[in-house]
Amino acid sequence: MNEKVNTTAAVATDPLMGFLDRVIRLAARVLAVIMVLVIVWGVADVVYVLWQRLMAPPFMLLEISDILATFGAFMAVLIAIEIYHNIVLYVHERHNFRLAVEIVLVTALMAIARKVIILDFGEVSPEYVYGTAAITFALVIGYYLIVVRASARRAVPDSNPPHGTP
Repeated sequence: MNEKVNTTAAVATDPLMGFLDRVIRLAARVLAVIMVLVIVWGVADVVYVLWQRLMAPPFMLLEISDILATFGAFMAVLIAIEIYHNIVLYVHERHNFRLAVEIVLVTALMAIARKVIILDFGEVSPEYVYGTAAITFALVIGYYLIVVRASARRAVPDSNPPHGTP
């Protein structure tokens, strides 16, 4: 916590650091606008591709590959939304670093889930599948330690009351 205060104090007293901070904040805002455009474009693309596949013969029927491709496109848009939320955190004056880590972990989990959903097991080597499983496992463990376990710890009241309290 002291590092955050020291960093903020350094930016407030040093004109160069203040200027650089404003440039970074402007860049983050530009990235946020671009990300919103990417999200809107992604949604339009999902609708367009789904419409094309539904209108192609056989009419109003999707093959499994079409459904998996649609799921992959949905996940890509959801990942873009999570990245947007992460950019918004950088724009805010006071960073919530814990929340930023949670969002990065959730985004990474969504990205690996997308990869698994669209993975064609006939086309990839066993090493690739094992590597994907290892990354997934590491992300799940990280998510558990940082999000689930910490939330459970905050929810449990202190079982040892202060001395002198009944």
